[in-house]
Amino acid sequence: MSRAFVKEDVDPPERSGRKRSASGLPPGATNYITARGAKRLRYELQRLRAANAGGERIGELEHILASVHVVDPPDPASNSVGFGATVTVKDTKGLTETYTVVGVDELDLEPDAVSWISSIGKALLAAGMGDSIRLADRRTAKIVKIERRNDT
Repeated sequence: MSRAFVKEDVDPPERSGRKRSASGLPPGATNYITARGAKRLRYELQRLRAANAGGERIGELEHILASVHVVDPPDPASNSVGFGATVTVKDTKGLTETYTVVGVDELDLEPDAVSWISSIGKALLAAGMGDSIRLADRRTAKIVKIERRNDT
């Protein structure tokens, strides 16, 4: 396929001359985050301010929180993967892995977190229960469980 027919969401910073955001997202990309991720970052900021510590981290957290777009929890009735969902996949050998699709600024806050802009995150968000996806190591795995947390 010709590159002329490939839709890109945003210009890469190398071509646009713009810098990446503090979150590492390309210029113009929305900085999505789950409600629980935003709550954890706000709590960390509050804690650092109260302790009068971490000046650089305070600035980083303020910048991140000013740029985030909190995504509503996934619809519990849906059979498709939504942002913030925890997904279990099973490969052909019976091995299972679990991923939680989150924003780039909350990767360290969730066990087994994958960014929505990663190849696995994109594959999961385009899939539903029973669908197969390609994992980073080229294995194929089937979605066997989708959990949606509504905690904020």
